[in-house]
Amino acid sequence: MSTGRNDIGAQITRHSPWIPKENVRWSYAWIKGAAGPASQMQVKKFCNAILEEMKRHGVAGQKLGVDFIDINMLQIFQEAKIQWADGMTPMMEARAVKNQDEQECLRIVGAIGDAAHWETMKFLRPGITENQVTGHIMNFLYSIPGMEDVEDVIVSSGPNTWPNWRNFSDRIIRPGDIVFMDLAALTWNGYKSCYYRTYCVGKEPTQEQKDYYAKALGWLYDSIEAVKAGTTTREIASKWPSAKEAWGYAEEDQAAANLWGHGLGLAQYDPPVISRIWSLEHPLEIKPGMVFALETQHGKTHQFGVRIEEMLIVHPDRTEIISNFPVKQITVVDPIAGYGDHVR
Repeated sequence: MSTGRNDIGAQITRHSPWIPKENVRWSYAWIKGAAGPASQMQVKKFCNAILEEMKRHGVAGQKLGVDFIDINMLQIFQEAKIQWADGMTPMMEARAVKNQDEQECLRIVGAIGDAAHWETMKFLRPGITENQVTGHIMNFLYSIPGMEDVEDVIVSSGPNTWPNWRNFSDRIIRPGDIVFMDLAALTWNGYKSCYYRTYCVGKEPTQEQKDYYAKALGWLYDSIEAVKAGTTTREIASKWPSAKEAWGYAEEDQAAANLWGHGLGLAQYDPPVISRIWSLEHPLEIKPGMVFALETQHGKTHQFGVRIEEMLIVHPDRTEIISNFPVKQITVVDPIAGYGDHVR
């Protein structure tokens, strides 16, 4: 493969001078087949470039580890007699354990998340919309040096909180509404977050809302207490109730991500990913240096829901929580005096 000048590569070399210039190459794109018949031509170029690189490095004819393959590549690879194998699994295994520098990056991500939730608490009020909150927090996050990308600031209120549709809308937030906000993959210097907190706006939450929150909080901290180096994801997932027990669903897949855990790093889904859907039967070992989030939720259909999440680092002898915004109860924003629990 030629390593001559290329367009975007000139900027990559400028902004990332530590990458050897010979490793900066242009791509052969077929846009997932959107190029139509030209897709085969482009895949052939890509395939020939791979064969040339394998020859140059003395591994011609050996198996090729592939982390992604699409339908356009299958036939061309077969015609070129490229034997490919799963390259994604070893890559994920290598990324599962974070070194000290990566752990410190993720602590900073947690600190930024703390600040964003504090800003949310100050900004929330009746009369504004979910997407206004999202826009305000997006603006807040992009003002932080090193902020590379903000994939999602999910803000849901009132009936949008349960079931959790993991989105935001132009719904007006009303006094007494439960609101939750998720920092889904703010990306600081390449490292990502996932960080929910639950608020009540303008009034104290009702006793029923407090009870639902206490249940979700119990599920969360029971699972955090199960996190230990040397144990498995089975022990963590088994702390959560079944989807049938919690919400009356017939299958665990109907409640996918309601009770959930996932690795954090250069992607929002590094290993381990923890769920009753698969972790009970296919457990993974918890290792020192793993960084992941655990999240739980509960609610009353089309009335209110709560969701909370903690980010943590596994050490040989302890679990370090790196999300530090208060979590022990629903965060109440500017309640009006005298408007507490009431019965209608």
